[in-house]
Amino acid sequence: ACAVEMIHTMSLIHDDLPCMDNDDLRRGKPTNHKVFGENVAVLAGDALLAFAFEHIATQTKGVSSDRIVRVVGELARCIGAEGLVAGQVVDICSEGNSDVGLDHLEFIHLHKTAALLEGSVVLGAIVGGATDEEVEKLRKFARCIGLLFQVVDDILDVTKSSKELGKTAGKDLI
Repeated sequence: ACAVEMIHTMSLIHDDLPCMDNDDLRRGKPTNHKVFGENVAVLAGDALLAFAFEHIATQTKGVSSDRIVRVVGELARCIGAEGLVAGQVVDICSEGNSDVGLDHLEFIHLHKTAALLEGSVVLGAIVGGATDEEVEKLRKFARCIGLLFQVVDDILDVTKSSKELGKTAGKDLI
């Protein structure tokens, strides 16, 4: 759980950078790059990413090494070129595009938000000793929750103020 939160925080730090979403607010406070500069924000995200994997490898007690290796592989897949990174690339490439359809938006949501939520649930299942069948059922559940979360977040982005959201309102619409 700590490792996933480190990665989640890294993804927010990077997502807020000027070269990505260029946000000034996160959780009601100035974003990392606004406080510490872009260079430190990139490095802070990089450090959190590395520390997440170090934490799994060194602090996961009472779990077989086979399951730990599986967790590391699963987490890397969820945030890498098949997951969070893929969603972020498509999101960036879609900015300003007025003909983004539902399938396109769903791809972004499933590969960003849903991928990280999927990882959270699946990692817990693997560590807990779930069967492959149980892991796949939980994977499907988590994807649906992730997609639902992002749809609600998108609606709130256009119906709530920056103060209410704790982040810049209206940015997702762009």
